[in-house]
Amino acid sequence: MTALSTRQIQGESMWALTWRRFLKHRLAVISLGVLALLAVAALAAPLAAALLGSDGETVDLFNRFQGPSLGHPLGTDAIGRDTLIRLLYGGRISLFVGLTAAVAAAVIGTLIGILAGYFGGRLDALLMRFTDGVIALPLLPLLIVLAALDLNKLGLPDAVAASENISLYRIVVIVALVGWTTVARLVRGSALSLRERDFVRAAEAQGASAWRIMGVHILPNLASPIIVATTLSVGNVILLESVLSFLGLGIQPPIPSWGNLLTNAQELIWDAPALAFYPGVMIFVTVIAFNFLGDGLQDALDPRATDRRIAGMSN
Repeated sequence: MTALSTRQIQGESMWALTWRRFLKHRLAVISLGVLALLAVAALAAPLAAALLGSDGETVDLFNRFQGPSLGHPLGTDAIGRDTLIRLLYGGRISLFVGLTAAVAAAVIGTLIGILAGYFGGRLDALLMRFTDGVIALPLLPLLIVLAALDLNKLGLPDAVAASENISLYRIVVIVALVGWTTVARLVRGSALSLRERDFVRAAEAQGASAWRIMGVHILPNLASPIIVATTLSVGNVILLESVLSFLGLGIQPPIPSWGNLLTNAQELIWDAPALAFYPGVMIFVTVIAFNFLGDGLQDALDPRATDRRIAGMSN
């Protein structure tokens, strides 16, 4: 096989090989379709509200606990609000928190991991002991304490602390600050290996700065573990948000999320079990789908499988 053909396999066909490996993971493909459907449904919440003639916030005490109908496909809640519309808007919030917090945690973990892996020595020891310390903290009690802090006493302006969306942003920040450790350890291990590679040594010999080497030569080769770890963490973030909201410390009404929809339904579990069933199923399906998607991406992005395929075709 010629050098040109090998380069074509390594470049143009790399993503094709990855996509074919991903398609072989049936549960991951199904999960991707389910997540895409959930995302489209959540984004289409305003359209659904317009079609049904309900905004999900209007109180109608004369139509409490209605069953499914054309006007209310999933019925109404304890104060007459449309369950489907609130579920869709809750999906917007839960998915936003999950994706945003997971990406923010991945950015923090990548920065810490690549610094520790590339520079090594005392900086590596310091950053990894700090990482171990964060891992050793009891996660749920810590999140409960952080979520219960009075923002006014932290010096935030009253306008910010009293903002309707502050509970949403606080959950994202809290989860990002404690959820970066897995990505940091993965990135650090990969960076330790990559810094010994010939292309990194060649860049150092040419006088490239440490930041350029990390950003141009090392970071692109860390994309696979970062993507997989971030995907797998989204489900965990959604669970954490749901737990905190269920405890009354997460997303605060009137903003709906799947977690606080469960909270509102817990006292009505015997009278209207569907109000707890729908958000519970959404949380379960979303978390399982992200986990299967992460597994499929891990198999598809495995560089060793691609290297074996290229070596076989070269022979």
